[in-house]
Amino acid sequence: MASASHLFSPSSMGMSGSGRCWGRRRNRLIGLRCSMLEEHSAVGSSSSPKPRFPRVVGKGSKLIGCGSAVPKLSISNDDLAEIVETSDEWISVRTGIRKRRILSGDETLTDLAAEAARKALDMAKVEALDVDLILMCTSTPDDLFGTGPQVQRELGCKHALAFDITAACSGFVLGLVTATRYIKGGGFQNVLVIGADALSRYVDWSDRGTCILFGDAAGAMLVQASQEDEDGLLGFDLRTDGQGHRHLHATVKADSSKQNGAAFVPPKPSSYSCIQMNGKEVFRFAVRCVPEVIEAALSDAGLSSADLNWLLLHQANQRIIDAVATRLQIQTGRVLSNLSNYGNTSAASIPLALDEAIRGGQVQQGDVIATAGFGAGLTWGAAIVKWG
Repeated sequence: MASASHLFSPSSMGMSGSGRCWGRRRNRLIGLRCSMLEEHSAVGSSSSPKPRFPRVVGKGSKLIGCGSAVPKLSISNDDLAEIVETSDEWISVRTGIRKRRILSGDETLTDLAAEAARKALDMAKVEALDVDLILMCTSTPDDLFGTGPQVQRELGCKHALAFDITAACSGFVLGLVTATRYIKGGGFQNVLVIGADALSRYVDWSDRGTCILFGDAAGAMLVQASQEDEDGLLGFDLRTDGQGHRHLHATVKADSSKQNGAAFVPPKPSSYSCIQMNGKEVFRFAVRCVPEVIEAALSDAGLSSADLNWLLLHQANQRIIDAVATRLQIQTGRVLSNLSNYGNTSAASIPLALDEAIRGGQVQQGDVIATAGFGAGLTWGAAIVKWG
């Protein structure tokens, strides 16, 4: 098929004369073509739906609803001591964890995510049909192609775009910032950010260095468009360093099938390795990098740690939480932690802890919270947010 430039070239029109004559004819032809396109557009506009989201730049975002959900099965440190060489004292002293929840029976991650999201919608007094976007932050989806659409179906959010964000333990912070960008630059009104993970599916239960750490859960936040002067995202900073992948990962197992002279041997179905973690290196990384990213986010917000009501870190290890709080000179009474009850729930840990703190009356409307996620990738980030 001839290109537009060829169709409007002098040679195709049988013209080899003056450029001025061709220029006048070309302009008339282009004008006629544009007029025809405008007429076609006008005809189509009567039957084509208008864009759902006006591109309004500059809106703020308010955090107005939260919810969480955990599996029924609770596994204590003593329970783990029955299957691996460990003890309640050994685990709790090194991590601060005493128990965790694990998916069992017919429970699914989609179920947990939908339950947490319903609670967030109920608190926010927002109907499912008014949700414009669902960001499902997970590294352990029920479906390889994404769990977000299944959550959309379960909630009945028929008008919502839904997709997954994979960033492990940093997922919720990245999802929260992403939600505000869709509101600010895309005209979206109501965005559900869900952090949900089931890392128990990828744990080596014979490895006492990792099996003691992880649990399953879901947490959700409803972010709603607001006036710019009511913006609940005050500042943020997000970072990645792929060089750290070797310290924390769960990679696809290589297929060792050989061709043996055949033209093609179909590969075996892919599967993932159990979680591989260098605990000492991850600890060093978190203690060094998390305070830096929080300070950068505070600088972005024009605030200092003294302006914070609460510090809420990804719930990975109590020693990490304490070390970061000390570095930022934040007193223990202003640090939110529920690690002892749930362990490391990856992308769910921040919204789960925040939901409990809000419903328990600790976090009040207008409180300023420094949140930070960090983990596999390595990816980490912080967001300074205001509740309500």
